[in-house]
Amino acid sequence: MKADRLLSILLLLQTRGQVSATELAERLEVSVRTIYRDVDALSAAGVPVWAERGRHGGINLLPGFRTDVTGLTGDEARALFVLSTQTSHEALGLGDALSSALRKVMAALPAPHRPAAERTSERILIDPARWMHPPAGTEALDDLQQAVLADRRVLLTYRHSGATGPSAYTVDPYGLVSKAGVWYLVADLDAAPRLFRVDRVLAVAVSDAPVRHRPGAGLASEWAVLRAQVERLPAGGVRLRTRVRRRSLDMLLRIHGPRVGDLSATGDPDWAELTLTFPTVAAARAVLPYGADLEILSPPEARTELLRAAREVAELYG
Repeated sequence: MKADRLLSILLLLQTRGQVSATELAERLEVSVRTIYRDVDALSAAGVPVWAERGRHGGINLLPGFRTDVTGLTGDEARALFVLSTQTSHEALGLGDALSSALRKVMAALPAPHRPAAERTSERILIDPARWMHPPAGTEALDDLQQAVLADRRVLLTYRHSGATGPSAYTVDPYGLVSKAGVWYLVADLDAAPRLFRVDRVLAVAVSDAPVRHRPGAGLASEWAVLRAQVERLPAGGVRLRTRVRRRSLDMLLRIHGPRVGDLSATGDPDWAELTLTFPTVAAARAVLPYGADLEILSPPEARTELLRAAREVAELYG
């Protein structure tokens, strides 16, 4: 544990140059006194590190000093090579950089760890895109990436789903998120978090004005808020009591999982009963693809709605 801690201190100092003893102690979950003992141990080992006390002091590393020791354990090395497809990196213009970086990391690994890392990269692949969904457009991604990295306000020309014309917004970006193969811009609009699909951005104008973020807000926290808003079921929705054939239950749970509740068995082993919550009665048409494998038991108006939809389809193809 001490060796890992010493290496962590060294790598932090290589990155920052000077770090306060208090910050190091908090990061490594030890006392400040332990940090000072570790600094003495590094110095005794020939590392040009020293402590400066006082208000503006801290632990310092001689500028320009570097070590080739990666300090990676076997599991840490393998974790770096559990790769997703390079779609996201290529969309950001970083596909070649990723391949180059991984080659350098492989060359720097201790020899005993290389075979396991190579096997991991060859035999484990993560593809975040959904089945049978073409990649979403990313034409605006380069400009948005520049604005995000430069912390600049952005004027968006944006097309909402179903809207007859574009809308213009001046936003304060927090960052970009790739979710199931679709890129989103997380930004403040009028001091409130908003989500914008990159493939619906028609034009981007990067302002010279710096972003105005709310105190304490960041990409991870705002994404969590927005994701919860999207996944939250609307209040006062319509609860449908249904029965579904077991052969279609898995598909129903995959597609409508957040809407499902009160799943229970029936007297017939081929059927299960459950509730589905939709925002309106008309939205219950979403269960039509299950055909005769799903029956709405109540409320009556939902049954009537599906009967109406079935008649419309029969009339169209009749």
